Amino acid sequence: MDKRKEIITNIRKIAAKYNNPAYFVEDPIAFPRHFFCLMAGKPCSYGYPVPDSYNVTLQDIEIAAVIAAHLAWGRRSMIVRDIGRAMDEMQWKPFQYVMSGKYRSSQESLHRTIKWSEFAMICSNLKEFYTHNESLENLSPQQMRILIFGQKEDKNCANKKIHMLRRWMVRNDGVVDIGIWKTINPKNLIIPLDVHVHQTALALGITERKGTDIKTALEITDFLKECFAEDPCLGDFALFAYPIAEQAKSRKSAKSIQYKTEVSKQKKA
Repeated sequence: MDKRKEIITNIRKIAAKYNNPAYFVEDPIAFPRHFFCLMAGKPCSYGYPVPDSYNVTLQDIEIAAVIAAHLAWGRRSMIVRDIGRAMDEMQWKPFQYVMSGKYRSSQESLHRTIKWSEFAMICSNLKEFYTHNESLENLSPQQMRILIFGQKEDKNCANKKIHMLRRWMVRNDGVVDIGIWKTINPKNLIIPLDVHVHQTALALGITERKGTDIKTALEITDFLKECFAEDPCLGDFALFAYPIAEQAKSRKSAKSIQYKTEVSKQKKA
């Protein structure tokens, strides 16, 4: 088996293992999934508050996804803690909070360098959007970048948080991702490119590009289409977990070698 085929085989195996809710209990996606479960009348296993007398809507799920994606950088424990702080501020009623027009806005940190004033700006943008529209689904990544996250147009940016949000909302295998947006085909998604995914792709030879821009994201996505033609972002689970899986394989191999050595010594004795 040549190297490329071996990598494809490994990515398929690792993705199958790690596309599993057990690995995403303490993860940003848990927040939009919480509201999705509430709306769908499914059991909520995350232990987050359930707002009384509040009918959860698609907009609640989308807003939770926007906030979760925006804060999703750094250590996962800190990310989850600070998304929880944002949800507490919203009293776990994201759409009602956004449409109220009254937001916490200060120069204090919400998450790392992200201040509450930035959170308030995004809420204000969401209010403006939902005043005239039902769903974020029809926005392109660039439109979402400008209209919702309040950033300047940048056609070279990989827009990691936006493509991660789109993965959550579009992939529809019913496992980890929510799959509530139906007009976008999963095969047209782009890999959410962060430093970790980029380093893994470089190490595997999937890309040789040093920059974490949209061209690199597209190159990695094209490779993942060789693994999953109709669902390239399934490969995101594999690139996320590849180093973990390889370390586990190495430990298993080392234990096997140690065991064989001990058996050999015992036979000689």
